[in-house]
Amino acid sequence: MPEWLVLTLAMLAACSVVVVITLVRHRTAPDDEDPSETPDVIEYMTMWIGVVYAIVLGLAIAGVWEARSAAQDHVQAEAVALHEVSERVRVYPADVRDRIRDDVNAYVGHVVTKEWKHMTEHGEVTDRGTELLQRIRQDVTDYEPRSDFEAQAYQPLLDQVTAADQARNARSNSTGDTMPGVVWFGLLAGGVVTIGMVFALQIRRTARELILAGLFSALIAFLLFLIWDFDDPYSRGVTASTEPFLALFPQFMR
Repeated sequence: MPEWLVLTLAMLAACSVVVVITLVRHRTAPDDEDPSETPDVIEYMTMWIGVVYAIVLGLAIAGVWEARSAAQDHVQAEAVALHEVSERVRVYPADVRDRIRDDVNAYVGHVVTKEWKHMTEHGEVTDRGTELLQRIRQDVTDYEPRSDFEAQAYQPLLDQVTAADQARNARSNSTGDTMPGVVWFGLLAGGVVTIGMVFALQIRRTARELILAGLFSALIAFLLFLIWDFDDPYSRGVTASTEPFLALFPQFMR
C-alpha cells in the first residue's frame, strides 16, 4: 500500500473517530448540560497537556530526522573513501592498480544492486559485502611499495580503507528502527490523552467546533505518521539513498 494512501487513511480515521465520538456524546448528553461551565482548571490542564505533547513530538521528529541525516552521511563517507582508494592507486603498478580498482567496483556494484535491497528488507548488511570489503583491505595491505613515491601513498590508502570500513559499520548499525518501543508507547498514549482532553471541554456539534477538532486530530495523526516514516532511515519515506555511490561510480547507474 502506498505511503500517501496510508497517511490519508490515518488522517481520515482520526477525524472520523473524533467526529463520531463528538456526535454520540452530544446525543447522550443531558439536556441541561452547559458547555460554558467547563472548569477553568480543565482548560488549564488541556493547554499544558497540548504544550508538553507538542514539545515531545518536536523532539521525536528532530531525533528521527537527525538519524536519517546521519545515515546519509555514513553512505557519503563510505562512497568518498572508496573513490579515494580507486583514485590513489594510480601510482601503483598497472596490475596492482587494476586489481584494486576491480575489487572496489565489485564491492560498490554489490552494495548498489544487491546489498541495499537486502538491507532495506532485512535491516542488516550482507556477508558478501563484508567479504568484498575485506578483499580490498587485503589488496592494499599486502602490497609492498617499491619506491618512495608508492610508500608515500601506502598509508593514505590504508586510512581510506579504514574510513570505508568504519562508514560501513556505521551504516550497518543505523539500519532498522531508531525509536525505542517505549517512546512509541508514550507518543501514542500522549496523542490519545491530548485528543481526549478535547472532549473534556464539552465541545458541541457545531460545524466550527467539529472542523477544528477534526483538523487537530488529523494534525496529530500526520505528525505521528511523519515520525514513523522517518524512523527507519533506509526503508521508509525520505530514505538515505545510494546516490553518493552512483555519483562517484556512474558506471553503476541504471
